[in-house]
Amino acid sequence: MAVMSCVLAGRKLVKPVVIAVAITGSVPRKRDNPAVPITPAEQIESTQQAYEAGATLVHIHVRDDDETSSSDPERFAAVKTGVEKHCPGMIVQFSTGGRGRDPGQRSSALSLRPDMASLSTGSVNFPTIIYENHTILVEEMAGKIKEFGIRPEIEIFDLSHLHGARRLADKGLIDDTPHIQFVLGIVNALPAEERLLDILLKEAKHLFPTCTWTAAGIGRHQAKVMAWALARGADAVRTGLEDNVRIEKERLASSNAELVEHAVLAVERHGHRTATPQEARMLLGCRPVPMDQIR
Repeated sequence: MAVMSCVLAGRKLVKPVVIAVAITGSVPRKRDNPAVPITPAEQIESTQQAYEAGATLVHIHVRDDDETSSSDPERFAAVKTGVEKHCPGMIVQFSTGGRGRDPGQRSSALSLRPDMASLSTGSVNFPTIIYENHTILVEEMAGKIKEFGIRPEIEIFDLSHLHGARRLADKGLIDDTPHIQFVLGIVNALPAEERLLDILLKEAKHLFPTCTWTAAGIGRHQAKVMAWALARGADAVRTGLEDNVRIEKERLASSNAELVEHAVLAVERHGHRTATPQEARMLLGCRPVPMDQIR
């Protein structure tokens, strides 16, 4: 039986689920949680810990030394090289979004050919800024993602963004089997409400019947959105310090790995198991890695 369906374990069908870890993002600083990894060395170490805890996809933003968002290809390259060395088979996903980045530079590291890259298909209000993704910029980034053979992860902050993705597919800029991520819980954007996930998922499956999908809950919403996604058969879940710096209201997460450990338990509570690196690649349509490179 194909990995992408289920595998027989005893008398139960157990679905492999990809755990994605968003290690840094563009917002949290050391003052918010000292565990937020900023330098490439910190990011590599934090990713390795998360990988050993069960994550098989890493979502990467890079920062300058003053902790502000960066588009520096050299920093992206350093993190990518370190992850590939210390986390064999892990899916490397670059962000083409992020606050504080020059729009013209947001795709500057794609020539490094990560396995995946995030792609937002429309603009949205964030708490203090407009996260602007105008049509020309989106199509340019989609074209580069396609040119370099990278799998896109379509970021959905609003229902209309699904239709933006459909227009990209109709123009041949993405295929008909994208990986889609719904983002819930950002102030001024989609609230973290279960019924909204149902609406988004129904529309995504209408527009892209064979898509894979996940959902990200921001801040205190992380655990419940993960549970909603798992209950609906999500192909992946997302965790990490980019989205949430706390384990509990009164306790900061000690690391990305600790958040991943909680995600592993959530996957298992829903009767599934964490995907191996090769399974993750098959599920999300990424190029395989030779088995002798995965320990």
